Amino acid sequence: MLNSSFKKFFQRICEITPISSQADLANYLGISRSAITQAKKNESIPKKWILELSKEFGLNPAWLEKGTGPQKLIHINNSNHLFQKIRKVKARLSAGGGSYELGSEVEGYYSFRSDWLIKKGNHENMVLIDIFGNSMEPELKDGDTVLIDMEQREILAGAIYAVGLDDTIMVKRLEKRPDKLVLVSDNKNYNPIYFHRHEMNSVRIIGKVIWICRELK
Repeated sequence: MLNSSFKKFFQRICEITPISSQADLANYLGISRSAITQAKKNESIPKKWILELSKEFGLNPAWLEKGTGPQKLIHINNSNHLFQKIRKVKARLSAGGGSYELGSEVEGYYSFRSDWLIKKGNHENMVLIDIFGNSMEPELKDGDTVLIDMEQREILAGAIYAVGLDDTIMVKRLEKRPDKLVLVSDNKNYNPIYFHRHEMNSVRIIGKVIWICRELK
């Protein structure tokens, strides 16, 4: 869930949409009034609400969540959608034995269509990073660039995540099993890495890999 003031979030919704009451909000989201009451009590807005409302009314999810940036995702020349820039950092993800190159210096930006990003999440919480190594081949290859959504940390079986182990960053498929977490490589030459219950806290889930870019050689 997103940590946000419910009162400010609701004020922004009422300011720019036909929604004028919590009952209206529940109807638009297709949820119960009790869910609204719970979110208000916890001062926490589910990410799904932000995405659904953004798509329904053409709103900028960053503005809806935090009040930052333009209210709406506008069109340029009535044809091209507004693009959002995602930063690419120099830290490299390892698809092998691990990387110690953890510098967060921005080396450039890539532009993505805003309407595509809305379907994926909040662009402000996304970052592009290069990978190296062959442990995730054939899905990921040495030199690929991946887009990571740092908000998506809930483990979905078989999905690919960037994870931190001490000073090492790796990209692996994650599986949750009874009393253990498993980091799985696609390349069968690499054995799975097991973390038992008492070791799980040493694994930092940085975010889910949601897009891959590959330069042909």
